[in-house]
Amino acid sequence: MNKKILIIQTAFIGDVILATSLIEKLKELRPQLQIDFLLRSGNETLLETSPHIRKIWIWNKNKNKFLNLIKLIFQIRKEKYDYVINIQRFLNSGLVTSFSGAKCKVGFSSNPLSLFFSHKVEHKIPHGTQEDFFHEVQRNFQLAQKCFTDLQMPKAKDLAPKLYFTEQDYSKIKKLASQDKYFVIAPASVWYTKQWHISKWTELTQKLTSIAPVYIIGAPSDQKFVLPLTNIPETINVCGKLSLRESALLMQNAHRVFVNDSAPLHLASSVNAKTTAIFCSTVPEFGYSPLSANSTIIQRNPRLECMPCGLHGHKSCPQGHFKCALDIETTKVLKTVESFEK
Repeated sequence: MNKKILIIQTAFIGDVILATSLIEKLKELRPQLQIDFLLRSGNETLLETSPHIRKIWIWNKNKNKFLNLIKLIFQIRKEKYDYVINIQRFLNSGLVTSFSGAKCKVGFSSNPLSLFFSHKVEHKIPHGTQEDFFHEVQRNFQLAQKCFTDLQMPKAKDLAPKLYFTEQDYSKIKKLASQDKYFVIAPASVWYTKQWHISKWTELTQKLTSIAPVYIIGAPSDQKFVLPLTNIPETINVCGKLSLRESALLMQNAHRVFVNDSAPLHLASSVNAKTTAIFCSTVPEFGYSPLSANSTIIQRNPRLECMPCGLHGHKSCPQGHFKCALDIETTKVLKTVESFEK
């Protein structure tokens, strides 16, 4: 009988996208393995098209959160999983893992219930090695190594995330972006200090539109932030009009994609899009850098003494100057287009 494994990642969009690298690598190295996945409601569209997932478990956190969790635990116990890999580091996912009934339960030691796991791994940020810094996909892969002890740690770019698409996805993006050449920008972020300043995005967009049309992607809530960009000729604002998969597919064939250190960066990596990632208050050593073959990181150089000011960013600059973003010159970002064309 084929072994069954449940992967748990009930965090946000970017975290689920990065978790797809674990699905891909496990299926490559253990093709007979039956893989299931538990995520929060709203993120299931990211994985529903994956050919490698047998079943998606959805935790509805919006209503009757804890009752739904208890029901899930009972349903998951009936599956009699051989392995549970818990990528999430919070209490609720620890409950699912601890009471899953799996033979092998693995998670990070920072999970409050990790003492009930079969194996646990320290989640270090940053995680320095002799060669470089661990990417988040490598930190996740450490968990799989506890289940399958013969696995060797791949390089980060060999653990790139991957999304799959439907014919409807392809058809919609083909109709939307029929040009031979276009750019995609994702200017907004949940965290203010993670997003390049809107004045800089405006300068960049003005320059890019002199070369080719620019598509602006994001959530419906990003409309206010991107408003100054929508008045620039040759911009197409599709914030809130595309699904996550459709946004990724639009990125895939773009001449180049420009993103902050946020979820769209990982969407770009999932389709190997040509990517320029702009890091403001955070740093690549945290392990969330782009994994596309053609990718460039832009950040203030030299770094300010206050960089990084936190792991997730802030709603405003703690120092009040936001120089980590404002000091990044538009010409420096634009040069990544010129470099690519050469």
